[in-house]
Amino acid sequence: MATLNESPRGKAHKGKIRKIAPRVDLTAMVDLMFLLTTFFMLTTSLGTLNAADIAKPDPCDDCTIDYPASRTMTILLGRNNMAISYLGTPAGASMKVMPVSEIYNQIRLNKSVIAKSHGNNESKYMLVIIKPVKTAKFQDFVDVIDEMKIAAIKSYSIDDQHFDPLEIETLKANDL
Repeated sequence: MATLNESPRGKAHKGKIRKIAPRVDLTAMVDLMFLLTTFFMLTTSLGTLNAADIAKPDPCDDCTIDYPASRTMTILLGRNNMAISYLGTPAGASMKVMPVSEIYNQIRLNKSVIAKSHGNNESKYMLVIIKPVKTAKFQDFVDVIDEMKIAAIKSYSIDDQHFDPLEIETLKANDL
């Protein structure tokens, strides 16, 4: 790699021997360093950001979307890392209060209930509506979105503007 270039001993001047310092040729080492740097730059992949794709529709007056109540789960995100979930419409639903950390178990349970009630028909998959209130933490919202990906939920939506009066009443009753 590196070579040590030593010149022959110099001539003696007035009884002294003149020594020349050895020179090290590092050209080959520098070439190798650039080759290795180039190799690692070209063969490694740069880190990519993992961002969740969330698209909200444009605001529309008097627009309503009817979800099939038999296969719709709603998650209300409140404060203090708590959530309320229920299946169907709020009128006849059993609203369950739970920590956000346990929401995956509820999603999995509801997904299996819906699959059984629809005869395991793949076209009748569970729909999830996520409704964060203003006091909910952003981290809870991100955790629930991650749970949607983990549980392989095909369709979920985010609605932070339309709350049913029963949902508001339940949130207030549980101090969320």
